Amino acid sequence: MSNLYVQLGIALGLGLLVGLQRESVASRLAGLRTFPLITLLGALSALLAQWYGGWVVAVGFLALAGLVLIGKEIDARVAKPDPGLTTEIAILLMYGVGAFLILGPPTIAIAIGGVTAVLLHFKGELHTAVARLTATDLKVIMQFALLSLVILPVLPNQTYGPYQVINPRNIWLMVVLIVGIGLAGYISYQFLGEKTGLVLTGLLGGLISSTATTVSFARRSKQSLHSSRTGAIVILLANTVVFLRVMIEIAAVAPGMLWEALLPLLLMMSVGMGGAVFLWAYGRETEHSLPEQSNPSELSSALFFAGLYAAILFLVALTRDQFGNRGLLLVAAISGLTDVDAITLSTARLVQLDRLPNGEAWRMVVMAILSNLFFKLGTVLFLGDRVLKVRVGIVFASTIGVGVLLLLWWPH
Repeated sequence: MSNLYVQLGIALGLGLLVGLQRESVASRLAGLRTFPLITLLGALSALLAQWYGGWVVAVGFLALAGLVLIGKEIDARVAKPDPGLTTEIAILLMYGVGAFLILGPPTIAIAIGGVTAVLLHFKGELHTAVARLTATDLKVIMQFALLSLVILPVLPNQTYGPYQVINPRNIWLMVVLIVGIGLAGYISYQFLGEKTGLVLTGLLGGLISSTATTVSFARRSKQSLHSSRTGAIVILLANTVVFLRVMIEIAAVAPGMLWEALLPLLLMMSVGMGGAVFLWAYGRETEHSLPEQSNPSELSSALFFAGLYAAILFLVALTRDQFGNRGLLLVAAISGLTDVDAITLSTARLVQLDRLPNGEAWRMVVMAILSNLFFKLGTVLFLGDRVLKVRVGIVFASTIGVGVLLLLWWPH
C-alpha cells in the first residue's frame, strides 16, 4: 500500500511539473491543475486495469482524446485558434506516463515526464538552435541517425572468423561511439564558430580530430609568430583530449580495465596538460578558431574505421595465438600511427571477452598513444616553424619519455 502512495505521489508531482510549465505560457487548454488530474487519471486507470483488464486504460485514453478535441473546438470558436498541437500531445502523453507509473518501471515514466517538461520549457532555445543549423549540419545529424538507428539494429549479433572475435553489431557499435564523440565536437564548433576561445579550440579539436588539428596549426605556424604561439597551445590541448577520449572508450567497453590504465594515462596526460597551461599563462590569447572541419559521420569514414577496428581485433588475436604476448606491442605501435581509437576499443573489447589480461591491454594502449604522438611530432617538425617545433617538441618528447618509462618499469 505504501508503494502505491509513492506511485500516486510521483504521478501528482510529474503532472504538477508539466502543468507549471504550461501555466507559465498561459496555455488555454490545460495548466497547473489539469495536468496533475490527467496523470492521476492515468494512474487510476492502470490500477483499475489490473482488476478489469487493459480496456480500462484504452477507454480512458479515448475519453481524454475526445475531451481534448472538444476543448480545441471550443477554444477555436472563442479565440484565435492555435495551430500547434504541443499541449494536446502533452496531455495524452502525461496520461500514458501516469498509467506507466503503475504498470511499468517507474524510472522510465519519471524520465519521460521530466523530458516532456524540459522539451516544453526550452521551446525558444530549441527553435533558435534549429534555425542556426545549416543544410550541412542537418546532413551530418541524419547520417549519424543512419549509422546508429538504421544500420546498427539490423546487423547480426554473433561472432565470426577463426578466432571468434568479429561481431558485426559490436564493430558497428564502436563506430557509433567514435562518430558520436566526433559529432559532439563538430556540432559544438558549428554553434560556437569564430567565437571559440583558445582553450575551447584545442578541446574541440581533440574531440573532432587531434591529427587534423595538429597538421592544420603546424601549417599555420609559419604565417606569423602569433600563429605559432597560439598553435602550440591548441596542439597540446587537442592531444591532451586524446587521453580523455581513450579513458571514455575504455570505460564504455571494459570498465574493469580502466582502473589499471587510469594512473598511467593520467601521468602521461599531465605532462601535455602542464605544458599547455604553462604556455597559456605565459602568452594567452582570447580567441582563436579551428579550420573548416570535415563531416565526422561520413559513411566512407565509418566503413574505414569499422574495417580498421575489425582488422586490429583479428591481428591481436592472431598474434597472441602465434607468439603469445610478445608481439602485441608491435601491433599496437603500427596501428597507433594512424588511429588510437581503433586499437583502444579493440583491446578493451578483448579484455571484456577475457581474451587479454588488463596488464597487457593498457600497455598496448600506451604504446599506441606513443606511436601516435611520435607521428604527430614528426608532422610538427616537418611543417611547423622554429617556435612551434621547440614548444611542442619539448612537451611531446617529455610525454613520450614518461610513456616509455611506464612501459619499462610500471608493474603489471
